[in-house]
Amino acid sequence: MTTISNFPAPMLGSPNVPTTLGAVNTAANRFEAPDFGDKNELREKFTQFVGETFYGQMIKSLRSTVGKAAYFDGGQAEKAFRGQLDQQIAQHLTEATADRFAKPLFNRQFPHLAAEEAAGRSATPATLDQLKTLARR
Repeated sequence: MTTISNFPAPMLGSPNVPTTLGAVNTAANRFEAPDFGDKNELREKFTQFVGETFYGQMIKSLRSTVGKAAYFDGGQAEKAFRGQLDQQIAQHLTEATADRFAKPLFNRQFPHLAAEEAAGRSATPATLDQLKTLARR
């Protein structure tokens, strides 16, 4: 019978330490805030994402609760294009009403932009690259 103590201990090698370090940024503007572009584009894309996700899931849930109609069923063609129809409906609902609930979400996710906008100052420009920095709360 073999026990754990019969196995040899793994040999640990020397740590992988780089011999040289990379270049250090010594530019004069290294502490300035980066230029992120147009804040309105970020708000637009955020609103579009939130609205289409919300309405898309809502339509999907609504479709799952309704059975097949007795006389007005479109057959295979309706099944084939139902997803595209739902996507178009979600896009139109997003354009019409998504800003009402996406604006508070945007302000919570990007508080520094919301504070600057509320203060009346010109906000620090932002782009879609800032969506990569979203943190879970």
